[in-house]
Amino acid sequence: MPLDIRTIPCLADNYAYLAHDAATGATALIDIPEAAPILAALEELGWTLTDVLITHHHDDHIDGLADILAQYPARVVGAAADTHRLPALDLKVTEGDTITIGSETCTVLDVSGHTLGHVAFHFPASNAVFTADSLMALGCGRVFEGTKPQMHDSLQKLAALPGDTVVYSGHEYTAANAKFALTIDPDNPALISRVQQVTEKRASGLPTVPSLLSEELATNPFLRAHDPAIQAHLSMTGANAVDVFTEIRTRKDNF
Repeated sequence: MPLDIRTIPCLADNYAYLAHDAATGATALIDIPEAAPILAALEELGWTLTDVLITHHHDDHIDGLADILAQYPARVVGAAADTHRLPALDLKVTEGDTITIGSETCTVLDVSGHTLGHVAFHFPASNAVFTADSLMALGCGRVFEGTKPQMHDSLQKLAALPGDTVVYSGHEYTAANAKFALTIDPDNPALISRVQQVTEKRASGLPTVPSLLSEELATNPFLRAHDPAIQAHLSMTGANAVDVFTEIRTRKDNF
């Protein structure tokens, strides 16, 4: 059976996730923006936390860990490259490593760019990938520590996953991302339709995360730097996709 995945809104616009394996009772938490809503969800669901998977070192992804561990002595997993600035890790991982959560196997992807050492966690049997601030709904994270070519390469790793993969990203930024996407790809009917759906969901107070990778491939400009229509709109027809991505990310930084 696939993992039972629950979305936990945290802080102003963060998401944490609980991934539960019913066969074994194992439960993984992906990122810890704050403890209270996560602890409340665990109590309501009757799940016992066994593992914590950390995507990167930013405070809004780790701040609740001490309070979580005070109630659940879970195994803490994070990037070996980030050991110096993460909380104490029980398991240090690098790209290609696998982690077992109950009866599920997760593969670690290095998606550096937003930060150096940012990782994503891919659960192929459950068609799920936890991307935090790398690939986001209709967007990608700002490049704080890596380079834009590095971020492009990281996104290409994620784009290569099966189209029915569900992308669990770290923030509710989709409405703002949608407005920007329309400035890059204004004639894309799939994007226009998705923006309408996003507007309706947010007006009703509904989340827009997670999203399907196939939907991101069709509408997310940061995954579409190769697209002739986008290149033409940017007056970059025939340009290298990395250069087009760099232009798109630079425009978003100034949007």
